[in-house]
Amino acid sequence: MSEFNRIGLVGRPGSENALSTLKRLIRYLQSRGLDIVLEEDTATALPGHQLEISDNETLGKTCDLVIVVGGDGSLLGAARSLSKYKVPLLGVNRGRLGFLTDITPDDIEVRVADVLDGKYMMETRFLLDASVIRKGALIGGGDALNDVVIHPGRLIRMIEFELYIDGQFVYSQRSDGLIISTPTGSTAYALSGGGPIMHPKLDAIVIVPMNPHTLSSRPIVVDGNSEIKIIIGEENSAYPHVTCDGQNHVVTNPGDEIHIHKKPHKLHLIHPLNHNFYETCRTKLGWGSHLGN
Repeated sequence: MSEFNRIGLVGRPGSENALSTLKRLIRYLQSRGLDIVLEEDTATALPGHQLEISDNETLGKTCDLVIVVGGDGSLLGAARSLSKYKVPLLGVNRGRLGFLTDITPDDIEVRVADVLDGKYMMETRFLLDASVIRKGALIGGGDALNDVVIHPGRLIRMIEFELYIDGQFVYSQRSDGLIISTPTGSTAYALSGGGPIMHPKLDAIVIVPMNPHTLSSRPIVVDGNSEIKIIIGEENSAYPHVTCDGQNHVVTNPGDEIHIHKKPHKLHLIHPLNHNFYETCRTKLGWGSHLGN
């Protein structure tokens, strides 16, 4: 018998492609006699389904597996909500890149069947916790599987800040901002900012300056357990934003402190047995194959 008997489904409600794949997936899971639970926002886009509906907390606490149908953004959102419950996530790609959602709709029955039959690999990914402190009080924050970004918001202005790692002063900087990324996020915004690609198994964080005024400011890779602090400069004319995975936003004031560190719980991510990180890079990033092919 499969170890996954109660399956949660999370979809991208605004995508017709995702919804058609969800319906196909529901028919397959029903053919195997499995319990299916729809996340509440997903359920609103599937009228007449007659399936159990639950919020994220119940989904995380009661399901053996959650399948996310959408793009990497959909899986990022599910990861932030569900990782604390240690429920494994499986991604079906209905987006563009698909670094995290690596099952294609064309072979969904075959790949999902393999997972249900125990033929899969599981890996863990850590998340970041960001908090904004103003005069000693917490004013906001968020979680990030990809990255925490400090940026000027809608204004095109450089911002000034100081960076500290594990209590040690690193530098002051004038730039368009700073990207603090996990290995998962190293193939996302941090990559476009000139940061390195990091293997997902690395226990490390990369800090990538965004268009720094000093050309010698380069990305820094630090230990994954580092405590990172950014102090917003007192002379900023802009009010920098702190954004987690492009979703949660907190507007800072001069003098505010941003504290970033690894969260204690991790995402449990399932892949098909043939998953290969380097092949994913070749496919998604357009790297060359063997010479002569």
